[in-house]
Amino acid sequence: MLLCLCILLTFSHCSASEDITYHIKEENSPYTYVGDIATDLQKSDNSLKNKDLITFSQRQQKGEQLFNVTKTGKLYTVQTLDAESVCSYEKECFETIQVAVNKSKTFMKILKIKVIIEDINDHQPEFPKKEFTLKFKEEDREGIKKTIPSAMDNDIGNKSSSIKYKYHGDEHFSLSVSKQADGLSSLAIILEKKLDREKKDSYNIEVIAKDGGTPPKQSVLKFKISVEDENDNEPKFSQSIYNVSIEHKHKKNIPVVTLSASDLDIGRNGKISYYFSPRTDMKIRRHFNLDEKTGKIYLNSTLLEEKFFEFYVVAKDNGSSPLNSIATVMVNVINQLNNPPNIDVNFISTQNHNTATILEDIKVGSFIADVMVTDNDVGHNGQVNCHIKDDTFKLQSMGSKEYKIVLKKAICQSKC
Repeated sequence: MLLCLCILLTFSHCSASEDITYHIKEENSPYTYVGDIATDLQKSDNSLKNKDLITFSQRQQKGEQLFNVTKTGKLYTVQTLDAESVCSYEKECFETIQVAVNKSKTFMKILKIKVIIEDINDHQPEFPKKEFTLKFKEEDREGIKKTIPSAMDNDIGNKSSSIKYKYHGDEHFSLSVSKQADGLSSLAIILEKKLDREKKDSYNIEVIAKDGGTPPKQSVLKFKISVEDENDNEPKFSQSIYNVSIEHKHKKNIPVVTLSASDLDIGRNGKISYYFSPRTDMKIRRHFNLDEKTGKIYLNSTLLEEKFFEFYVVAKDNGSSPLNSIATVMVNVINQLNNPPNIDVNFISTQNHNTATILEDIKVGSFIADVMVTDNDVGHNGQVNCHIKDDTFKLQSMGSKEYKIVLKKAICQSKC
């Protein structure tokens, strides 16, 4: 018994092991025929020509059994094969089956049968995200990169799992593809041109991932690029000069004027507040109140004698480095009261405040006094018409509300 075992071991050791390789595509149904081991083995071994004496038996192996070898050497699949579950991400997917060859009742050798499971292109590239938003800033310089997720393909074959990318989108951006050590690609969006949010605040981009299978399969990654605002626009008033007229009895709860400014920026960069210019006179601040949020100007006090105000208002945004602009405000006060005019007379030669002295021989046409008339009323109420009730003197106009008194005829102290 011991002698027979030694002879068997020696025979097995001396026999050359012949591998046979078969190919089968994945996804075939169970019990698909793979190959005829007996026929292929006889081609290279003349000692095994008598097929009736040769039998085959599959040696047990660890894990799930994928193939079955019949006694006559026929090789079949046991179940539907899935290359992705069998081989993960290996470049070549195969299983090795050990088959014992017996002639009559004598053990001949162990064959190593290699079955290559050929991958079919049954998976498309998949992105981990279907949609997302990428953000760039207005102040970003050309060449800046933002990474985006790459696609994965669960196929095994080199062609089926290899992925090429194509960019569809605006010329302000481009796609960068670089290979990594694990064979996957790293993707990034590159800024090619300076952005201006006021012209365009978002871009819709597509990246197509296509594998190399036959026929090829693809998937699309859609994402939005939004442009974050930079404070690059100053507030603009709707008009540079606000010229309004109000009555002197204007109510305090009604705006004198509403200033309006706009800013093309958004967020805090576009939020506007209104202020009096730092050089605004205190009299203006006493008479007027400015609402910083709305730009409305109200009266603080009643306007009695004032007829005109001019001041400046600043519109300032709320950016980290705020920008501003200035508008001029002019307020005309219409006074409907009819007050009597004031008359000031200045004599050339006076005896007292109200009495003038002249010489008897003073010449006709001589200048006696000047007269200044003032009237703070507006419109027709402020217009004056002056005349003198005396035949000896006459009143001559010297311009706006200014006159002179001259001698109209000779003066005789006694009867001439």
